[in-house]
Amino acid sequence: MKLITEMTESVHYLIEEDSEGKKNYFIHGVFMQAEQKNRNGRIYPLGILENEIGRYNKNFVTKNRAMGELNHPQGPTVNLDRVSHMIKDLKVEGNDIIGKAKLLDTPMGNIAKNLVTEGAQLGVSSRGMGSLEEKGGVNYVKDDFMLSAVDIVADPSAPGAFVNGIMEGKEWVWDNGTIKEKVIDGYRDIIQKASIKELEEKSLFLWKDFLSKI
Repeated sequence: MKLITEMTESVHYLIEEDSEGKKNYFIHGVFMQAEQKNRNGRIYPLGILENEIGRYNKNFVTKNRAMGELNHPQGPTVNLDRVSHMIKDLKVEGNDIIGKAKLLDTPMGNIAKNLVTEGAQLGVSSRGMGSLEEKGGVNYVKDDFMLSAVDIVADPSAPGAFVNGIMEGKEWVWDNGTIKEKVIDGYRDIIQKASIKELEEKSLFLWKDFLSKI
């Protein structure tokens, strides 16, 4: 099983006041999409997402455990010291997964609130574990997919972000119920050996090669 992440920018921000006049900040919009090829070249069948959203709602959303982080961590687990928000509602509407998440009064949650009030355009990115099956040049997510979290991100798809991340990059695999790491040595060696002039060209090549493998 691989660590699978997907980004969407189809979210907006809500500010609601409770009965005591306290302002609560939310992000709301499309958190995931089914039945269409996304920017990472993957397709989530609707039935698989419907089943997983049902499981996630039952085990996490309804129990106030559906927390996410500001930026993606290196693995599938949620780090409590980096939690920024909690999903309060998650539902399937057509091929879209519509979510609403409350920004929390945590250090990372307050950073997210400040970014919103300063006009920053953020997105959300789902994070989960699952297997892929290639059909006609497209990777389909299989029915072992498990949603781990939905994080708040800027744009993790840029080659520059990939270069910075690959130095600590890991591939996550499922081995007898335990998540283990594989260091992507080949990519890292190429980046480390590249000259300044070569770095941009090699970074773009490695980024495309990386996407073709996930």
